[in-house]
Amino acid sequence: MFLFSCPDLTVHRGKVDNYKLATAFSEARDMKDLKDYVTAIPDFPKKGIMFRDITTVIEDPEGFRLAVDGLIALLKDSDFDLILGSESRGFVFGAPVAYAMGKGLVLVRKKGKLPRKTISESYELEYGQATLEMHADSIRKGQKVVIIDDLIATGGTTGAVVKMIERLGGEVVKICFVMELAGLRGRDALKGYNVESLIIYEGK
Repeated sequence: MFLFSCPDLTVHRGKVDNYKLATAFSEARDMKDLKDYVTAIPDFPKKGIMFRDITTVIEDPEGFRLAVDGLIALLKDSDFDLILGSESRGFVFGAPVAYAMGKGLVLVRKKGKLPRKTISESYELEYGQATLEMHADSIRKGQKVVIIDDLIATGGTTGAVVKMIERLGGEVVKICFVMELAGLRGRDALKGYNVESLIIYEGK
């Protein structure tokens, strides 16, 4: 179904202003979807890979608004206490959502970047391991947490974040992504959790 809104559209004695109606339809047709702001770059970082560049979403005010508003919409019926974002694009999308919804934002960073006592979790990369950390006092037992990040690929990063939240006694109530590469089966690493994405690409 095609829906649009036009606050200036007025009705007089049951008749719609035809000019404003035509203008409203024209503006609605010109509206872009969030996916339209993502730039596809073939053969990066290696041949055969279609890289989905989210920086063009962030750089465009309308694209960024669509992404943030979309994430807020995914959470409108959720009961939670905190939002958690992973370095670094999880900060970019998590911060405005936390602000808009009146929640605190917990930061997960690379090893050695946080000043207070931390807990850590390592996860496998294609070549080697990476380690993430968060402050040990950032989540209290029983707090309900939402994870926000830009992308789910293999799910390794988010899986490590989930483990740290649960070690601190937190409950992961929802995990939200802007983009998902379904072909990499990242949801398999997050079975049992409520995962939603604004854009899903079927390939890798």
